[in-house]
Amino acid sequence: MALPKLETQVFELEQPSTGDTIKYRPFLVKEQKVLMLAQESEDIKQINGALGDIISSCTFEKIDPYNVPMFDIELLFLRIRGKSVGEKIDLNVLCPDDEKTRVKTTLNLEDINVNMKEGHTNIIDVTDKIKIVMRYPTLKDMVDLDGLQNIDGILSMIKRCVHEIHDGEEVHNKVDISEPDLTEFFESLSGEQFEKLTEFFDTMPKIAHAIKITNPKTKKENDVILEGLQSFFE
Repeated sequence: MALPKLETQVFELEQPSTGDTIKYRPFLVKEQKVLMLAQESEDIKQINGALGDIISSCTFEKIDPYNVPMFDIELLFLRIRGKSVGEKIDLNVLCPDDEKTRVKTTLNLEDINVNMKEGHTNIIDVTDKIKIVMRYPTLKDMVDLDGLQNIDGILSMIKRCVHEIHDGEEVHNKVDISEPDLTEFFESLSGEQFEKLTEFFDTMPKIAHAIKITNPKTKKENDVILEGLQSFFE
């Protein structure tokens, strides 16, 4: 006699970057095992690969995890994780007043959302005539470049995330620009112009949550902002 098939509940989420409604399911035990093995390896590429596989499977392959903004992936994973193993998580948060003491706090994953910072734009004014239109980094970018670790990593990420360069009425699409020409263009920027591009990454949408914690040693109340997926898991 065949064993019964288990039905999996389906939930809905508004995709932050598009406003579209995304259907998703909790991850299964077999998928959780792959993620846990990746986390134990501490290999960032393996972890991101497992994350991508879970996002794809749990959204019924309607979301390509490697071609949507990273903040979509972060929120989707939080919601999937919450429906899979529980929406409450315990964290040991570092007190910023002494940078030594950690305080245990409990968060509800449903309270965490993508923070869209006021004034943020993906159109960078380099000069009065020259503008750069950027796209947001994807999971593929993070896997290939391993984040923004140094000036070379930042420059590589900027070049990958360029969508268009406008010179007055003339528009240069990224696909039509050679790698040497792109490198020469960005290496010729002034420090102030380059800072505008790094600010794009610093202020781009990301999952964030503000909490208050009291340092038991100093008795001081601290405001802490948790940002990015790694902040919500230990």
